[in-house]
Amino acid sequence: MKVIIIGGVAGGATAASRIRRLNETAQITIYEKSGYISYANCGLPYYLGGVIKDKNALILQTPYSFLKRYNIDVFVSHEVIKVDTKEKKVYVKNLLTNDIFFDEYDKLLIAPGSSAIKPPIEGIESNKIFYLKNVEDTYKIEDYIKNNRVKEVTVVGGGFIGVEAAENFIHKGLKVNLVEKANQVLTFLDEDMASFAHFKLKQNGINLILGDGVKSFSEKGAKITLHTEKGCKIESDLIILSLGVRPATDFLKDSGIKLNARGYIKVDENLKTNIDDVYAVGDAVIIINSKTNKITTIPLAGPANKQARIAADNIVGKRVSEYKGSNSTSIVKVFDFAFASTGINERAAKAEGINYEKVIISASSHASYYPGAKSLVLKVIFDKDSLKILGGQILGADGVDKRIDSLSTLIYKDGSILDLVDIDFAYAPPFGSAKDPLNMVGYVADNLINGTLKQFDNSDIDELIANHIKYNLIDLRTPNEFMLGSIPHFKNIPLDELRDRLSEIDFTKPIYVICQSGLRSYLGSRILREYSEDVYNYIGGYSYYSFTNLL
Repeated sequence: MKVIIIGGVAGGATAASRIRRLNETAQITIYEKSGYISYANCGLPYYLGGVIKDKNALILQTPYSFLKRYNIDVFVSHEVIKVDTKEKKVYVKNLLTNDIFFDEYDKLLIAPGSSAIKPPIEGIESNKIFYLKNVEDTYKIEDYIKNNRVKEVTVVGGGFIGVEAAENFIHKGLKVNLVEKANQVLTFLDEDMASFAHFKLKQNGINLILGDGVKSFSEKGAKITLHTEKGCKIESDLIILSLGVRPATDFLKDSGIKLNARGYIKVDENLKTNIDDVYAVGDAVIIINSKTNKITTIPLAGPANKQARIAADNIVGKRVSEYKGSNSTSIVKVFDFAFASTGINERAAKAEGINYEKVIISASSHASYYPGAKSLVLKVIFDKDSLKILGGQILGADGVDKRIDSLSTLIYKDGSILDLVDIDFAYAPPFGSAKDPLNMVGYVADNLINGTLKQFDNSDIDELIANHIKYNLIDLRTPNEFMLGSIPHFKNIPLDELRDRLSEIDFTKPIYVICQSGLRSYLGSRILREYSEDVYNYIGGYSYYSFTNLL
């Protein structure tokens, strides 16, 4: 059996090695357009920032090592320019010599990945504008910075790569501007959770410009200026464009392989295309979102590797494997904080018309009395009818990854929000709390479901401030906490004084309470519920409010 694989990074290299493990006699050939295979593209920004110091650490395999270990032929700097599915041939261009030849296959796996979006903007062909998509891009940027005394960089695009690049240029000692057309960075997060990322970026010296896109670029001497749609001019020495990706599938145009309108490859649950013996994986394929059951695309290494293993199984034919979709679980480092997400966010739940509820809590990464505890913010969305968890977002300086992975596992197994009440999480003071933050999410959800707790959120704030005389607005924090910042028209009655000051409350009006994290206000709401059913606790506490409303 002759297997040809187009693309030799995450999906292609993983599939090739899996095929070899299952079939020692198969003839396997990889054609990779770039000069490298099996490289750690997720580590590229960290190499630029000096966090990863050895460039060889980014290269996990070479054509020679792949041949020696797996008996697989790898041709780098070889671009597949055409696929003939009727004759089972691929046409390949050697990018070093410009020679073109064809190769025949019995089975074909397409894993071409994606390419950076390059919109038709005036001045975009400047040699001071770079992309960060592969190893060659990284070395070009590194060389330009060394050879041109770069002091200031502008990054356009606030996705994973844009934010990571911006942070690592700060680590390199450069001045950094970050421009994002949307009103937030990291759009896999809801806007409220992304506001914490905005704070971290600004706190570490990044000039963050949101809600403004690129109109054009112009050069003057050693400088390049970005002209925004709103009329701003941002001058720097170098620009990184990170505007998203598109599938690298132009070469499939006349192949008969079905693509959608955006060029993504259509595959079934076995990762098979509409053409017999042709499979596809990775950034360039359409997959199913496991919560909405709608098609989507996920340009992440984790799903690509899982798909590669499944496609390899089906190519070899020893068993039938199915890809069951993805939760879109992801995590990104923003200086000393991690931001993670799994499932769908609140924005998507609204768009899908789902009858959902949310829980937002502030907690500590481990027992607060043990040194080094860090703050966490957790936001979990669940279906009010089925109680199934739809998605979660977590941010903080410690313990984010293990909690998002727990949520992802529950979502994958169609878990209920109330499962979080019962799950045992590992506990010792250096690692967690007797009541883990995820347990606390379950407790809050249980209180919401059984009516013990009513809550309000940011969408209610404007009404409460504008018509404050209609309500009792109470801040249950200490006077010192209250002095550091408060919501207009909220009266400070510390929780420990609440029972003695009930006479100050008009129980004929609805009561809205807040504290720093949500716990004291919950306790206060239970006291007040003895006198009124119209008591509402602010979701997330004042620490959450301060980021999402004041920054």
